[in-house]
Amino acid sequence: MIFARGLQNPEGPVALPDGSWLIVEGGAERGCVTHISADGASRREIKKTGRPNGLAVDAGGVIWVAESKIPSLLRLTMDGHCEVVATEGDGEPFLFPNDLCFGPDGALYLTDSGVDVAVFAPNNEVCRDYMRFNYDGRVYRVDPRSGSVTLLDRGIRFTNGIAFGPDLALYANETLTGNIYRYAWTDVGVSAKRELFGNVIRPDAPPGWKGPDGMAFDRNGELYVAVFAQGDVTVLAPDGRVARRLPTSGNLPTNVAFALPGQHRIHVTEYEYGQIESFSVDCDGLPLRDGTPAEEPRGVA
Repeated sequence: MIFARGLQNPEGPVALPDGSWLIVEGGAERGCVTHISADGASRREIKKTGRPNGLAVDAGGVIWVAESKIPSLLRLTMDGHCEVVATEGDGEPFLFPNDLCFGPDGALYLTDSGVDVAVFAPNNEVCRDYMRFNYDGRVYRVDPRSGSVTLLDRGIRFTNGIAFGPDLALYANETLTGNIYRYAWTDVGVSAKRELFGNVIRPDAPPGWKGPDGMAFDRNGELYVAVFAQGDVTVLAPDGRVARRLPTSGNLPTNVAFALPGQHRIHVTEYEYGQIESFSVDCDGLPLRDGTPAEEPRGVA
């Protein structure tokens, strides 16, 4: 089922409490955060930011945006007021802020793909010689109240999607290899130690740029991963094995998000046809955290 069409490089879907949706449109002509009605029939531009990529929404309804054109973390309201929160982490400038989510400690966690997007993908098309780049993908922790940014990990070959699991661990992926990494939750927060959790690349996948993009957990602990240029959402079981693959109409799925509780549906943003595809699934998504200060870990992401 196609939920919405006519979008430019859609990414970062988030379901709002009223059933409507937020996405980003990263195409050069739009470069904006977009609000789509619950039935997918109407939309409005909230704000042009340049080339937005990932979104997260806090308890106050404020939208946090990973912006890649002028690499930065933005804070945006539904009426279009926008402010820059950060442009660097631990003294180093951001290169390609990509995706973000809130953690059980109320902090915001951000991936940076570790390459200059203007050089890596001029005109929104990945360079044919993408292997020549020295990727320094990073994972950051952001204090949403102070805006301070702390580096957790680096040296990842194009860090992309990010999500917290039911085990409170942080999961982030590496597009170039197809790997999904896990960072355990400890008494002092997210561990900086990276562990391999799984891989989503098919043995028969075509050559060229491809790999995991956005991802989300369901209530059963399965991880749904949009696999760009592989034309599917790969579902990993709680032990990291491939459970199944959901083929998408377009070959370039970019992100996945669950609809509101009770619907048992996912929405998948897709570049090739500029649309949002919708699929029935077995259960609802694990509720997203909203950055509430000092919230108690509840075993949800």
